[in-house]
Amino acid sequence: MIAPARRSLVTSLPLVLALVVPASFATSARAQTPDVRRDATETLKPGDFSPAVEDLQRRLNLKLKPSPDLGVDGDYGDATRAAVSRFQREKGLKTTGVADAETRNALGNEKLPESKTPPPAVVNAETPVKAPADAIDGPPFVSARAWAVADGDSGAVLAGDRQNDPLPMASTTKMMTALIVGRIIQNDPKALHETITFSERADRTPGSTSGVRAGEKVPVEELLYGMMLPSGNDATVAFAEHFGGRLPGEGEPYDRFVAAMNATAEELRLSHTHFVNTHGLPADDHHAGAGDLARLAAVLLKDPVLAKVVATSKHGCALVDAEGNARNVVWENTNRLLGIEGYDGVKTGTTNAAGNCLVASGRRGKRHLIVVILGAPTTNARYLDARNLFRWGWNQADRESR
Repeated sequence: MIAPARRSLVTSLPLVLALVVPASFATSARAQTPDVRRDATETLKPGDFSPAVEDLQRRLNLKLKPSPDLGVDGDYGDATRAAVSRFQREKGLKTTGVADAETRNALGNEKLPESKTPPPAVVNAETPVKAPADAIDGPPFVSARAWAVADGDSGAVLAGDRQNDPLPMASTTKMMTALIVGRIIQNDPKALHETITFSERADRTPGSTSGVRAGEKVPVEELLYGMMLPSGNDATVAFAEHFGGRLPGEGEPYDRFVAAMNATAEELRLSHTHFVNTHGLPADDHHAGAGDLARLAAVLLKDPVLAKVVATSKHGCALVDAEGNARNVVWENTNRLLGIEGYDGVKTGTTNAAGNCLVASGRRGKRHLIVVILGAPTTNARYLDARNLFRWGWNQADRESR
């Protein structure tokens, strides 16, 4: 067994700060300036740095329950964007992560309570209390909100942090969508070569896309690449419409497909996972645990058709419209790890709510590991986190085999 997990630096750091600086003092000097003037019609967006952003952060901390506990630093970063998105969803506003005039008006214009600044003598008399020194063993510190390292063959979780927390999973959802399609193909191999005609509904699906247009025809085998490489949300809807009517249950094909996703999650004992849609766009009660996603990936990789798809870096396809006109498309995999020897899948995912997510499969000699990253702050961070965890996991395995 790999050694028990440690808390990540990101989850540990606030505790240290809370010990060093009393919470009532932990606001910037600028945030304490009386009556911060702001133009509520000014749009604030990621990358902005201003007193108006400080005001926005304070209002988000006050209005959202539980509070996001944003640092009031005037820097519109990922945490502030996520809090704005959460506020917008709760208020029924368009979820953009950008604080436009409508969002800022909904946050209110009332004067905020002043923070009391302690006298210098009180501040200077404080004795910092430090957390224990970092241990020199155990897994690396990572930026992700949650992570898991699992055996690639069994899916058994070997180590993790918050691996059972139900969190937004973004497009890692598509692993289950692909598994449902894969099982249909296993039961009826001819289904792999069926032709799907894209509907208007599929074509209008927002977010990342395969680029297939309404009325165009594409074989099931080809569309698997369009779903898993460029992370085509539209392809997931097309699959659900095409195959959902063959699945148990009542209602529209799409709803029956989603029901099959949840039934399969229950069958696989993914107890921290629930699906509301086929693609992973933000929705209430659509979540997964990092450990669950590792087990799901292990099952998916046992399907040779799906394993081949998720290991592919680039795939070309010819689409045909209703008049028989052909159009070529190229689908490129969003998983950057495929450019490094030893990695062979599985799926990325990114939304404002979920952050940057990754389910990765890697092999070193006879040892196959799966690493899951949920809620990394940036695209680069998810790959750095994953590679560090893979290296640590393989080193652990080498030590245990001696």
